[in-house]
Amino acid sequence: MKTLFQTYKPVIRFILTFLVVYFVLAFAYKWYLEYSKTSAYQPDYITYHVANQSQILLNAMGFESDIALHQGEPWVRLLLNGTYIVRIIEGCNAVSVIILFIAFIVAFASGLKKTILYIIAGSVLIYVANVLRIAILTIGLYKYPQFEHILHGVVFPLLIYGMVFLLWVVWVNYFVKQKKKHEKPATL
Repeated sequence: MKTLFQTYKPVIRFILTFLVVYFVLAFAYKWYLEYSKTSAYQPDYITYHVANQSQILLNAMGFESDIALHQGEPWVRLLLNGTYIVRIIEGCNAVSVIILFIAFIVAFASGLKKTILYIIAGSVLIYVANVLRIAILTIGLYKYPQFEHILHGVVFPLLIYGMVFLLWVVWVNYFVKQKKKHEKPATL
């Protein structure tokens, strides 16, 4: 049993680190959502700002867009050219995706400074890509409402999760493995 543990020690460490970081961040996010119920921003501060930034982006792209809040609704309505197109709920703010991203990066940590900088850069990239995703999805649903399932259920989740996967691959191949390339080889 000890030999088996020694053989798979890196895998076990990765899994435990990933799970601990993921559950700590998920619990903190859940606490934040509970706290947000008393906030002036509905449904929560981050989701409200994602909707607002999506609206600003749409307006910058030449569309007339607006957001609307309705008492008791746990979402922000996004209107395009006066038509209610999408509702932005808490799950649309990319925080859960960022938590997943961070847990993986920490589980494969490679130096404190490098890890923190990559987490910040990757999280900002995911957030910005998500705002862009919402804006483009809104335009797509406005122009092609018949493709709602394929756009919202397949194409855009594939893009956001695909980007996270590529960020993980870059982290492992260019930052974690780089450390091993510079280590001195073992001498016999």
